[in-house]
Amino acid sequence: MKFMVKGASLTFFLVIIFSMAKAQLGSLDMVDKNATKKTKILYYNLFNVSEKGFMFGHQDDLAYGIGWWDEPGDSDVKRITGTYPAVFGWDLGFIETGRPFNIDTVDFKSMHQWIKKAYKMGCVNTISWHVNNPVNGNNSWDKEQESVKQILPGGKYHLTYVEYLDRVADFAKKCKAGPFTSIPLIFRPFHEHNGNWFWWGKGMNSEEDYIQLYRFTVTYLRDERKVHNLLYAFSPDRSRLDINNVEESYLYGYPGDDYVDIIGLDNYWDVGHGSNQATPEVQQEQFVKSLLAVSQLAQDKGKVAALTETGSFGVKDAKWFTDYILKPIQSAPNPPAIAWMLVWRNRFKEETFTPYTGHPAVEDFKHFEQSNYTFFADDIQNLYQLNKPLLK
Repeated sequence: MKFMVKGASLTFFLVIIFSMAKAQLGSLDMVDKNATKKTKILYYNLFNVSEKGFMFGHQDDLAYGIGWWDEPGDSDVKRITGTYPAVFGWDLGFIETGRPFNIDTVDFKSMHQWIKKAYKMGCVNTISWHVNNPVNGNNSWDKEQESVKQILPGGKYHLTYVEYLDRVADFAKKCKAGPFTSIPLIFRPFHEHNGNWFWWGKGMNSEEDYIQLYRFTVTYLRDERKVHNLLYAFSPDRSRLDINNVEESYLYGYPGDDYVDIIGLDNYWDVGHGSNQATPEVQQEQFVKSLLAVSQLAQDKGKVAALTETGSFGVKDAKWFTDYILKPIQSAPNPPAIAWMLVWRNRFKEETFTPYTGHPAVEDFKHFEQSNYTFFADDIQNLYQLNKPLLK
């Protein structure tokens, strides 16, 4: 009889816990209401992480680095800090062509394995897409006018674009940790659209056409192809934002809250960009100002904020990580709530975005990693579980 009471009590307790968890996930304002449970939990936990600090991410971290290529377990970040990044960036550029490798010559089959490795470590995978122009097959930097209009429904090259999306859907569906576990991915299509360097950019297409392209992309992947392991990130470029009116200029091309999970920002401009003539002090001030605006916008919309792309080309300042990123954010009276930051890839020494052995910024990067405000792979846990400690 005692056992029966205990069993009943345990059952009641589990029902309460399950109901609370379901209510927490059900309250999330997500693009995909049918997202997998792991995807919902990740989104929920990204909010919680951003209240404590931010995760550090690196593009192509497991694929190659300075002086090595495709060596199992290697990572320039790990070589310096002893731990992997918490966020791993990948790119699907060239997947639309049917080639076996991406725009950075990373094999897609290997990418699947690295995405699985990152997930198994409890880390986050985020994916950009430097997609070729469906109108003429040229790369992302093609400048043909009104390409977007031609690939929307009813356009001459619409079916070509649908074929591109099918390859993205196939890739996302193959990202699995087991037969029944799809790996959550943060998908960031058509980034930096407010600039004029990509074929989907401002000045070559109307704002409304861009909005319709973003909406169609989400709708097709979610509703037609039933891809339910994606979170969708929107990421304008800081250099094209009015620093005195960030929110209004940020919303150029915004497809609407129903199509965006992550309020992202790509900011190379305020962190030592070669064309920015402002003093380092002014840049750092404007860096924080832009993040505060994005963070506030995300809060108002019930979304997660992130510094989706940043970095210093070659990391020319030996204290870049602390002086341009960490100190400005921490010194803000109310620091911006961003879930992660991602720096670009380490392909060649002259364009590295994290230090390598012998680089002048090695010690600064170590200090950056050791801060209680930055989270690397060894700092995080349970991102894919509910109501458990997220930091070790």
